[in-house]
Amino acid sequence: MVMQLITWNVNGIRAIQQKGLLQRAFQLKPDILCLQETKADFEQFPAELHNVPGYAVFAHSAQSKKGYSGVAIYAKEQPIHQHTVLGLRRFDEEGRFLRLDFADFSVINLYMPQGGRQKENLSYKLEVYKALCTYVKPLMKKSLILAGDFNIARADIDLARPKENRNNIMFTPEERAHLEELLHEGFTDTFRTAHPEMAEQYTWWPYWANARARNLGWRIDYVLVNQLLQKKVSDAFIRPDLLGSDHCPAGVTIPM
Repeated sequence: MVMQLITWNVNGIRAIQQKGLLQRAFQLKPDILCLQETKADFEQFPAELHNVPGYAVFAHSAQSKKGYSGVAIYAKEQPIHQHTVLGLRRFDEEGRFLRLDFADFSVINLYMPQGGRQKENLSYKLEVYKALCTYVKPLMKKSLILAGDFNIARADIDLARPKENRNNIMFTPEERAHLEELLHEGFTDTFRTAHPEMAEQYTWWPYWANARARNLGWRIDYVLVNQLLQKKVSDAFIRPDLLGSDHCPAGVTIPM
């Protein structure tokens, strides 16, 4: 069996579905599709997304702000358990976390905080990263995948203008250190491991200055796997050709 997992920040599930563009992700026939920033309660999802043939759907939406944040997973296999709590009240109430446990592995779908353009929420963001590091430690004995929008570019190769953004949110030394700490817990950045020197590969582009057409982007969406899965990954990819959001999908193929 070969499993394909795709992650995509859709920036509004109702908006992207209205454009008819979410269907392109389902046409790739992923075994697991992780979505972030759905911006809707499950009851507000378009009716056709309540029952996608061949998929079970699980969603966690923001309790604190309607039309904000939110994550969802479409899976071909029924999970054994689902979890929506990381353990930080603000984070959990914002609907940013969804974990599904299957017989042989677990998937955590994440929409990490951005931190604020003026870094007003940076301390909150770093607190979430610390909590996530603590959370995953007891889960590492089982195959584990972390997928989603991490809102941090790892290194200079992961954004178009690293010098200009050295101290800007999503690329500060503090944020990058916390992402590396998570990786040091035993995770592999699947895309960068598969393509160590491949530059100009981004998953998010600002809306201003025609950034996407000029490919002035950032790689901030990841699929991370722990050591039990690292050697099994056969492919890791980014799909900038799939439009509909300010992000594009990223994914992995793993023989299981």
